[in-house]
Amino acid sequence: MRRHNTRSAPGPRPGLPPPSSDTTADDDGWPADRRFAVHCSVTLLGLLTVVDAAAGHLTWPRALLWTGLAALLCAVLVPPRVRAGTGWLSSRGLLRRRTVRTDRLVSVRWSDGVAQRMVLRDTEGGRVEVDPEVFLANPALWHRLDEDARGCVARGTLRCGVTALRQLSDRIDRGHARTVFRISGLE
Repeated sequence: MRRHNTRSAPGPRPGLPPPSSDTTADDDGWPADRRFAVHCSVTLLGLLTVVDAAAGHLTWPRALLWTGLAALLCAVLVPPRVRAGTGWLSSRGLLRRRTVRTDRLVSVRWSDGVAQRMVLRDTEGGRVEVDPEVFLANPALWHRLDEDARGCVARGTLRCGVTALRQLSDRIDRGHARTVFRISGLE
C-alpha cells in the first residue's frame, strides 16, 4: 500500500478563501505513473529510431515524426494528477485543471464507458472525473472525499450519488480487509 503525503497548500481556486488549517492529500502513485509513461515513450522513440537507422531510412523528418509519436504516447499515458484538501478535490490533466468543491457536492455518479470513472459535480458547476483506483490506492484522498460527502448528505445538498459513494466505500473496505488478511497471513 502506498503512503500518503500531507502538506500545507493554498486553496484550489482563485477567489475562494482557503480553509485555515488546510492540508492536501496527493495521489502518491502519480509520479510512478508519470515515470512509466516517460519510459514507455522514450523506449518507443529509441526502438523506432534504431529500426529506422538499421534499415537506412532515418532522416530528420522521420526522426521528428518518431519524436512526435513518442510525445503523443507520453501525453496519452500520463494520468491526471489528483489532489484533495478540506472542501475541494482537483484533477490536473495535460491541458487543464478541474476542481470541485466536495463540501458542496450535488451529484456523484459512475460514468459510462470502458474505463470506469467517478464524476463529481458541485453547486458552482464544477465537474471532475476521477478513476476510482486512485481512491483505492490513496486512503488520504478517500478520507477527504468521504468526510465532505457525508457532510453534504447531512445538509441535503447531495441529491444524487449516495449509492455510488457507498459502492466505492464498500470496494475500498474490501480492499483494505484483503490487505490486512494478506499481511497477517490469514488469506
